[in-house]
Amino acid sequence: MRMIHCADLHLDSKMTANLSKDQARERKAEILRTFSKMVEYAQKNNVTAILIAGDMFDTRNVSVNVRNAVRDIIWKNPDIDFLYLRGNHDTDNFLCKLEEIPDNLCLFTNKWVTYSYEKITVTGIELDAENALTAYNSLVLDHEKFNIVTMHGQLAGYKSKDNAEVISLDDLKNKNIDYLALGHIHTFQMEQLDNRGVYCYSGCLEGRGFDECGPKGFVVLDIDPKTRTATTEFVSIAARTLYTIPVDLTGIHTTQEGAERMEAAIAGAGVSSKSLVKFLLQGKVDVECELNTEFLEEQFAEYFYFIKVENQTKLMVNYEDYANDISLKGEFIRLVYASDLSEEEKSLVIRTGIQALQGEEISL
Repeated sequence: MRMIHCADLHLDSKMTANLSKDQARERKAEILRTFSKMVEYAQKNNVTAILIAGDMFDTRNVSVNVRNAVRDIIWKNPDIDFLYLRGNHDTDNFLCKLEEIPDNLCLFTNKWVTYSYEKITVTGIELDAENALTAYNSLVLDHEKFNIVTMHGQLAGYKSKDNAEVISLDDLKNKNIDYLALGHIHTFQMEQLDNRGVYCYSGCLEGRGFDECGPKGFVVLDIDPKTRTATTEFVSIAARTLYTIPVDLTGIHTTQEGAERMEAAIAGAGVSSKSLVKFLLQGKVDVECELNTEFLEEQFAEYFYFIKVENQTKLMVNYEDYANDISLKGEFIRLVYASDLSEEEKSLVIRTGIQALQGEEISL
């Protein structure tokens, strides 16, 4: 039996953080299309069930277009079960607005629910404030079967920015779990749970911001119910990939030299023109260095779908060189040097001040 484990689709996400209105609209459509492509993959590869481990949607206000598209995809694939466990971004809005829930849309609740496929079980619970501490004691699995358990949340010991419930791996060990299918973390991660099973975050299908760089996709489980064993494969499916590329600018003096360093950083890296790329400019540059990040963004804009340049360089200032400088620049640097600011703050103030003195547009 083959099963797909996916999570964090975040369908109907606004996508407006970095992109233009047209790009945001295009990316919203691409995310929905990627979900459809995953289902097409399932059809072509004899997948019995698609397990969605939370956050199918991004907000409670699901557009009619997206709601109807998801409904139609499920209706038109009756031979595939869609096992849908809601995450912290999901609500009842999608389900309550369906006139009829398809037979192949299988839901979980805030109590343990199990779906069986011969000697394979899929058991899940939607964590909330009431059951988060007590759910583990009520989980009972048959050690003679291949047991998949699904939950959505943040592992204990890690901070969550989205107020997701905490999952305690220690309380799930030695529970006869073969595969713990998790959602909430947007990067693929698979580790050993105990002597018997593994836990896995499948990651999201499409990266939406530069905290979600790298390959995105889903996990395919190929399960042999007779031997109670399974092989897993991560399938990359995203329409576009996000990259954060550090560039060391130490020693440069001009923007053009910075551009050459950026060219070298992407040479041979295999970054597609469809990608979204953020360059992190790093290293130490002289206080007199002319570095125009807006010009660099314009110069590289035609290379990629989206480009962002973030200046993290630090200024090298030899204050003794300006001790007797009678220019306005020298007086400014001496005043900053004598202040109580931290070295990092001094560097930022000097950079901004020199940009202003040179008539450049200030970039912070």
